[in-house]
This record gives sequence, structure tokens and C-alpha cells, in this order.
Amino acid sequence: MIKKFILSAITLLSSCLYIYGQYTPDRWNMGYLTKTIEQPNDYSGKVVCTIIKKETMADVKKAIVYVHGYNDYFFQSALGDSANAHGYNFYAVDLRKYGRSMLPNQDAFYCKKMKEYFADIDTTIAIARAEGNEEIILMGHSTGGLSTSLYVGDKKRKQKVDALVLNSPFLDWNFGWAMEGLAMPVVSFLGGIFPKFKVQGGSQEASGYSQSLLNKYNGEWYYNEDWKMTFAHEKRSGWVHAIQRGQRKVHKGLKIQCPILVMSSDKSFEESNDWKEEYKHADVVLDVKEIHKYGSKLGKKVTHKYIKGGMHDLILSEKPVRDEAYKTIFEWLKENGK
Repeated sequence: MIKKFILSAITLLSSCLYIYGQYTPDRWNMGYLTKTIEQPNDYSGKVVCTIIKKETMADVKKAIVYVHGYNDYFFQSALGDSANAHGYNFYAVDLRKYGRSMLPNQDAFYCKKMKEYFADIDTTIAIARAEGNEEIILMGHSTGGLSTSLYVGDKKRKQKVDALVLNSPFLDWNFGWAMEGLAMPVVSFLGGIFPKFKVQGGSQEASGYSQSLLNKYNGEWYYNEDWKMTFAHEKRSGWVHAIQRGQRKVHKGLKIQCPILVMSSDKSFEESNDWKEEYKHADVVLDVKEIHKYGSKLGKKVTHKYIKGGMHDLILSEKPVRDEAYKTIFEWLKENGK
């Protein structure tokens, strides 16, 4: 019994030393720091998450914690810069199997349950609090908007969240009624039994969305294309199952108590691999009407904002549009006493 207690204490101490170890400069974003946190193994073996932050402002006691979307990682350094400029400390997390946290031989972006990400979000918020932040504003984009909504709506979550900001959250599939009502439930069901079954292959053509972002096409951004893939990555039924279950919980209502900001573009546009200028001024990934329809089911304190001419990731839109998105976020936080 004593031996077991000693071993448990050593394990806990090692974990604490690892979590509160030294940051190193982020090689991808000047002025940012990172550290990698080893999490308990999952069905694929070793998993980690990576915390990215701006240098903490000692006299500031509130922080924004950002969670990226699917086929993504944190590279939007202007978001953290803007957070600092408005009086917030800033943290982001590259979730397990994404970006800086992707390990060799892992199936990129794959999960069986959205709850798998809760430990990574818990860890990031716990570190932000340990570093002196008393208020936490959780922010999520796309699938990150779904996972953060589920996290805040989960009564068993470990960390308190004071406000939730959603940038084009993935609260529903963007398909026709036959796909959403018939095909996706079948794929989801199969995903619960045969999670590794491939339902969509990869692609060798740059998506319209990628073309609207990358500088080498028609966008203005540079990023690591091994982490945010230009060509569609294969998807498996287990991932569909995870998303479908998460969205169903949202559709039933989450009863979140804190204030929620739901943002999206003011219009959607159908994507193809052929370039169209409309890709730079609309959401080509999700249906903005569905975002706000299901956003209303998240809680009682929901504010809806449409950003005119916004892209799927509003903060990667053209400068006047992303400036409007930033203005919307920080004015809303101020109005809600955050």
C-alpha cells in the first residue's frame, strides 16, 4: 500500500514538473512561446498537446484560450497580438494529432469522440490559471467551436469558463437533406462499429478554401502545409461518428450558463476546385444559417453576429473584414464585463 502511494506521488510530481516546465521560443510565430504536454496514452498510443502563448502580462488577470479547427493549427499570431493589445493574456493549444502535436505514424486529425480533446483544453486552461489568470474566455473555430461548446456544456468539466467566443462553429453538416438525414446517420452508425473505415479519400487538387488562403494561390497567408493540408485529407467513419454525436448534443441544447458570442460570415458559397472570387468573401465550408440556428441552442445568453464578407475563418479574411471581426469580439467582451 505504501509502495503504491509512493509510486503515485512520484507519477504526480513528474507530471507537474512536465506541465510546468520551461517554455521555448516558438519557431513559427515570433514573440510566442511553446511547450508540449504529454497526455495519457489513447487507443493510438502516445499523445501530446502543445501550448502556445504570448509572454504573460503580469498585471493582467484574464486570458483568451484559443482552440483551432479541423485540418488546422495555431498560426494566427495576429489574434494573440490583438488579444494583448486589448488587455488579455493569450494562449492557444494545438490539439492531439494536430500541428505541433502530431507524432510520427499518427492518423492526422482522427478521433473517436469529441471528449478526447477535453483533456487538452483542461490542461491549457489549468496552465493559464496557474500563471495568474483568474478569468478565462474560451474561443473556438469550426470543429474547435464544436469541441469548446461541448466542453463548456459538460457538467463534468474541470475548469470554469467565463465566456465562450465561437468563430464559424461546426454545429451541423453542410449537406443536403438526403445526406444529413439518411447517409450521415448510417456512416456514423458504422463508425461506432468500424471506426477506421475510410469514407473519403485524399485529393491532389487544392480546395477552393485553400486557394483563398494561401499566398501562392489567391490568398495572403503562409503556413505549414504539412499541418494545414492544401489537399483534402482522408476521413474515416469513426471521425464522422464523433462529429455526428457531438452535433446531436448541440441540437438538443447544451444549457451553457456563461455568455456566448456566435460569429459567422453573412453568406455561404458552394465550393469547388475551380477558383472563384466569391471564395474570399463567403463561408465555403459551412452553412451560416445553420450556424446561427443551432448556435441558439447552446445557452440562454447567446449573441449572434454576422461579419459581412467574412471567410470561414473570420480572422483570416481580408483585412477590413478581419478588423471588423476583432472589433466585434472585443466590443462584445467589454459589453459583457469580460
